[in-house]
Amino acid sequence: MSTALLLGKSIAMGVAIAAPLGPIGALCIQRTLARGFASGVAGGLGTALADAAYAAAAAAGFATFAALLQKISGPLGLVGGVFLLWLAWRGWPRGGGGAVRAAAVPEPRGLWATTLTTFALTMTNPATILSFAAIFAGLGLARTASVGAAVTVVVGVFAGSMLWWIFLSGLVAALHHRLPGAFAQWTARISSVMMGAFGIWALWHALA
Repeated sequence: MSTALLLGKSIAMGVAIAAPLGPIGALCIQRTLARGFASGVAGGLGTALADAAYAAAAAAGFATFAALLQKISGPLGLVGGVFLLWLAWRGWPRGGGGAVRAAAVPEPRGLWATTLTTFALTMTNPATILSFAAIFAGLGLARTASVGAAVTVVVGVFAGSMLWWIFLSGLVAALHHRLPGAFAQWTARISSVMMGAFGIWALWHALA
């Protein structure tokens, strides 16, 4: 497989994993509405770094990676489920009016805290892990043998994921002022409900 084709597949994989509107996507939209474009991109950076970390582990040895995921899926599901439930509780808007409570983490810690929180959420999200393994195998990226090919996969996955989060954050920020005043509050509520549902599912799956 040529380097250009491998890079293209890896970028496509990064976009494919990031694009579905799961709890992380909802959280990115909520943060962008509440804090602006930079906060959305900071959260996206955390997700892209987590995707790149999984890509590095998978490219280093797909069979070992799959076996490791099987062993740690239970503990990761428990941690991820509890984390999602906490984010759902923190993110639910309180009080009346159109004001939106700042997204699921305290603002004073800044953008780096947003990046680290989203990184941890992505690393412990069972849905992300399962989709990552499936798409990785489906695109034939499990057969990357050389160090150069592995680096290409990691760079491509990171770039694809980051491109999606920049696009999503930019789109939400651009449309923010054209949306009804209550839109941000309803987005926060939907985001919290979605994260809570994913959290319950993750806990049920891990315990089952």
